[in-house]
Amino acid sequence: MAKAEIGIIGGSGLYNMAGLERGREVRLTTPFGKPSDAFVLGRLEGRQVAFLSRHGRGHRLMPSEINFRANLYGMKKLGVTRIISVSAVGSLREDMRPLDVVLPSQFFDRTQGRVSTFFGEGLVAHISFADPICSLVADVLAKSCAASGVNCHRGGIYVCMQGPAFSTQAESNAYRAWGMDVIGMTNLQEAKLAREAEICYATLAMVTDYDCWHPDHDAVTVEQIIDFLNRNAQNAQKIIRTAVRLMPKERDCKCGAALAHAIITDPKKVPPRTKKKLALLVGKYLK
Repeated sequence: MAKAEIGIIGGSGLYNMAGLERGREVRLTTPFGKPSDAFVLGRLEGRQVAFLSRHGRGHRLMPSEINFRANLYGMKKLGVTRIISVSAVGSLREDMRPLDVVLPSQFFDRTQGRVSTFFGEGLVAHISFADPICSLVADVLAKSCAASGVNCHRGGIYVCMQGPAFSTQAESNAYRAWGMDVIGMTNLQEAKLAREAEICYATLAMVTDYDCWHPDHDAVTVEQIIDFLNRNAQNAQKIIRTAVRLMPKERDCKCGAALAHAIITDPKKVPPRTKKKLALLVGKYLK
C-alpha cells in the first residue's frame, strides 16, 4: 500500500490540494466503515502527503454524519504521523476578522452523541488531552502564515458545536462570555482521535465571518461568505505548501507515544476480536 507522512484534511471550501504531483486516489476500508471520500496521495514540496476532503467532494456530509473514526484510522493506515486540519470557522472576537487564520490551542465540546474514541469493546484507554494540539505543528503553521502574508492569531479556544444550524444569538453571546474565540463543527473529534492514533494534529482555522453576535451579521450576504470561503481556500493552499516544506522530518513531541501509559485494561483480558480490530493502534503495546 502507498504511504504518506503528512495528512491534510480539507474543510468547507477546500476539496482538493493544488500542486500535488503524481496524485492518485486510494479508497480504504477500515474496521469503522468508509472514510468521507477517497484519499488522494502524492508529492507536495518534496514530501509524501495524503489529502482527504472531510465533507466529501461536493460537500455531501453534514458535520454529524462524518465518520471521524474511519477518516483518522485511514490516515494511520497510510502511515501519516502529522495532520494539518483546515476548518472554516466563525469568529467570536472583533479582532479575529474574516480572512484571518486562527491556530487554536484548546477545544470546548458542545456536540452530542458523536463517537470520538477508537476504544471500547473490552479495551479501555484514557489519553491525556489537556493540550490537544501538537505545538510543533502549530509552530510550523504560524511560520507558514507569516511567510504567506496571512494574518494569524496563535492560540485561542475553538468551541465545537453540533450543527448543522448555526448558533442563536443567545448561544453566540454565551460563548463569548465564556471566553471562546472561534466556533466550528468538526475539529474536536478529529483532535481526540488523532491523539489516540498517536498522530500529531493542529487546526488551521480559517475565519469566514463573525458569528451572529456581531451587529453587522445581518448585513453579510451568502455571496460574501462564498467569496471568503474561496479566498480562504486559496490562502490555505499557500500556507499548507509552505508548512509541508518546513515540517521537520523527525518528531520529538509526545504525540507519538500518547498511548504508552493510557491503556488501562489488562492485556490478558482484551478480547481477541478487539485486539485484532485495533492492532494498528495498540499492537506495539499488547504483545
